Amino acid sequence: MEKVTSRDIAMMIDLSLLNPTFTTQEVIDGCNLAKEFNVVSVCVRPCDVELAKSILDGTDTLVTTVIGFPHGDHLTETKVYETLKAIEQGCVEVDVVQNIGWTLSGQYDLVEADLKAVVDAAHAKGAKVKVIFENAYLNDEQKIKLCEICTRVGADFTKTATGYAPSGATVHDLKLMRANTPERMQVKAAGGVRTLDAALIVKAVGGSRFGCTRTRTIMEEAIKREKEGTLVLPEITEDTKFETEK
Repeated sequence: MEKVTSRDIAMMIDLSLLNPTFTTQEVIDGCNLAKEFNVVSVCVRPCDVELAKSILDGTDTLVTTVIGFPHGDHLTETKVYETLKAIEQGCVEVDVVQNIGWTLSGQYDLVEADLKAVVDAAHAKGAKVKVIFENAYLNDEQKIKLCEICTRVGADFTKTATGYAPSGATVHDLKLMRANTPERMQVKAAGGVRTLDAALIVKAVGGSRFGCTRTRTIMEEAIKREKEGTLVLPEITEDTKFETEK
């Protein structure tokens, strides 16, 4: 079995601070937690970008925010403005929700134009884009269509969910998204990755990031297992699922 390190796990964690009830102090505490474990990024609400940037400036932890969150139905012009403002305030990655209603209506030309505008705006400023599918509402054909669109518009990541739909990441969806996108495009799991074992499954099926609200628990367990020599990738079978799927 392939061994990994606790640093490998930290470099997969987008620490999520998107809960609408979070106070300013909770956002500050979350950013400090990210610094403690040196995770790859913190994903904050748009109103918290400047605060997060002030706390994380000088560290290796990136500042990320969400665009068109959580339903994806903002005007394209609004999404582009949100993207450019976020980058101006210090974001180097943005997570944009595709227009779910348009996808369900089969209006893929509109979905593609919407996402292309955001990707082009972000890339012009040197920032990366993760496209949130919200798979709980989609069938496999629609997910594959979105993978094809993301490939054409040059997105940097596909992402399973916002974390606020009826369900989040599944092993099936991660496999499907990995199989239908080019190697250069990364895959992020969001919603339901709550344990180290789930994080290891994400990595084993080809995912490179996951949204995380259990950072301390996962990282402390990763550090413990690394010292024991038991931090290894699991064998993936047809029956492999996250605990939240069982």
